[in-house]
Amino acid sequence: MKGNVRANLFSRLSTRGRFGTGAAVASAAALIALQLGGSAAIAGVSSADIAASPAEEWLSYGRDYGEQRFSPLAQINAGTVSGMGLAWSADLDTARGQEATPLVHNGVLYVSTAWSMVKAYDATNGKLLWSYDPKVPRETLVRTCCDAVNRGVALYDNKVYVGTLDGRLVALNAATGKVTWSIVAVPNQHDYTITGAPRIVKGRVVIGESGSEYRARGYLAAYDAATGKLAWKFHTVPGDPKKGYENKAMSAAAKTWAGKWWTMGGGGTVWDSITYDPKTNLILFGTGNAEPWNPGPMGRKGSNLFTASVVAVHADTGAYAWHFQETPEDRWDFDSDAQITVADVMIDGQARHVAIHAPKNGHVYLLDVKTGKFVSAKAFVPVNWTTGIDPVTGQPTLNPDARYDKTGKAWLSMPGAIGAHSWQPQSYSQATGYLYIPANIAGFPYVADKGWKPTEIGFQTGMDSAATAMPANLQVREGAKAASVGALIAWDVAHQKQAWKVDLPSPWNGGVLSTAGNLVFQGNAEGNFVAYSADKGEKLWSFPTQTGVIAAPMTYSIRGVQYVAVLAGWGGVWDVAAGILAKKGAATHNISRLLVFKLGASGQLPAIPEPAKMVLDPPANFGTPQQIAAGAGHFGRYCSVCHGDAAISGDLNPDLRHSGVIASAAALRAVVLGGQLHTLGMVSFKSALTAADAEAIRAYLVHRANEDKALEAKAVASN
Repeated sequence: MKGNVRANLFSRLSTRGRFGTGAAVASAAALIALQLGGSAAIAGVSSADIAASPAEEWLSYGRDYGEQRFSPLAQINAGTVSGMGLAWSADLDTARGQEATPLVHNGVLYVSTAWSMVKAYDATNGKLLWSYDPKVPRETLVRTCCDAVNRGVALYDNKVYVGTLDGRLVALNAATGKVTWSIVAVPNQHDYTITGAPRIVKGRVVIGESGSEYRARGYLAAYDAATGKLAWKFHTVPGDPKKGYENKAMSAAAKTWAGKWWTMGGGGTVWDSITYDPKTNLILFGTGNAEPWNPGPMGRKGSNLFTASVVAVHADTGAYAWHFQETPEDRWDFDSDAQITVADVMIDGQARHVAIHAPKNGHVYLLDVKTGKFVSAKAFVPVNWTTGIDPVTGQPTLNPDARYDKTGKAWLSMPGAIGAHSWQPQSYSQATGYLYIPANIAGFPYVADKGWKPTEIGFQTGMDSAATAMPANLQVREGAKAASVGALIAWDVAHQKQAWKVDLPSPWNGGVLSTAGNLVFQGNAEGNFVAYSADKGEKLWSFPTQTGVIAAPMTYSIRGVQYVAVLAGWGGVWDVAAGILAKKGAATHNISRLLVFKLGASGQLPAIPEPAKMVLDPPANFGTPQQIAAGAGHFGRYCSVCHGDAAISGDLNPDLRHSGVIASAAALRAVVLGGQLHTLGMVSFKSALTAADAEAIRAYLVHRANEDKALEAKAVASN
């Protein structure tokens, strides 16, 4: 077994101190009108409304076109927030990660949940007005990197728009929740998914896609909001050279690639960040990693444009305007899909219209919005993949040791694959001039799989996940836990330096909201929703959410009363794939709810259900060391992305060390090869695995269960 690789890496790290058709629940049009005291016609949202960003409403994912997530509302402020309580809550009918930001218009709160469901509530009291379920096939999980999540909806012209996990773009009637139109917005429903929130730009719905760990070719597309007809599409990586290139941008990008990248799609998916800037009429968006992570097997060389980049296109045509690549030669999954914020900032005495970006690679970048010209970049967390950023060009000098595919050695990167900042939204306060970043300070071990070949199913990264799996060693595990933390960082944008920081015991905390009331709101993995002073980072208020919070809050006002809302529900990639590290948070179990607060409220949540006690009671070890090692390799490649590093699962998916299927070869084959549980998302892997492979996986799982049973006994004895 190769667990000593992980042990050696983390011991070094710890010593340094541093990874369908929905049914309307109610006859909604009349009901909404009666409840809100208005007419039966619900006023639609226009592009002008989104641009105006009325303080009382929240009309787009980041509230305004600049994605600032700053609210002018101040009834709830640093002096009054201590009197805030739970106004209402709504339990959700899906126990997966909840990542969406609700929208509010005309007194109605619209929100998407896991599995791309959409719900509309009376925003004052939580009464459910309608609910839509697109009936995403659960088998979609096999091509889903990071849980069955959805980050939000878009509002425009009496419609609610949602991208579904299986790749559809759906327009719903805002009053009833009934489908107006629906299209398949991805090239195929085998390699692509959609998890991001659509944006509305000049009467069009703009959306990207997910899939850079599969066989996806990234793009951003715009669709007519009334009909769903495609208006334009901009690809982020070049396709097959024999078929020619769509435009000059793709022809130029192809010069930065080598090997047969197009056979794997190339990656560069636009799975989250999309920002429209009315001043320049440009759409700015971030792109994902090159595929596979490990460049070696496909002979990939070069900087690989436009992966791990910020790209700007003209909103009317989708034509290329400019790009800035933040991570050339990306082999660490350093997506640039984190939210892009546009703001006017005084820098060195000069007013600059800049894009502010804090992507996975650990630096805050400032770029001129009109030209893409580099302004500055500074690290906001410890980094070791680069030895420095050129102050003129913004290009990094890569640490030679970080090219693990070339050195043939293990590499422990800071930051790691979850990123110094992932999709969890940042916020920029117009009052303080600070960017509030939900940061992860966690390493990740990389080892290239030299014999890797692509398959038709499963994660396509080219990594040796068995070599880096967490060993059954208490000291190493505790060291890795201690080295994996989080932070809420207030970043002084004008001076490119940290203003203050709140240390958090675990990575993977929630997105951020800032307000004119000198407040910053954030939920966290410990199961608390917290308000801090925006200027100093002082903790002013907290509410126990009973579950980890990863979504971003928002705020709105109705009839003079300000509300703050947040989705609670632990999940995402850290839960499904991080193994024992995902269990570090105090509330890393899923209780999916929408929570809404206001001053003077005193609502209470029901008692937390008693969790089932999981006892390791595996069958006796069997299999040769070679068979167990082979099983570790198969598990790492095909299973760990859902069932956890070293077979230690998070909260959302079955922990196979405890599963009854490992007691029977026939039972495991029925699941892994026969697809017996495909309706629950566990499809057949017979296209990649044989019966002998399945038995090797079973031998590994039994081995791991017995290892951890002995480790638990040792821990009890030592106490």
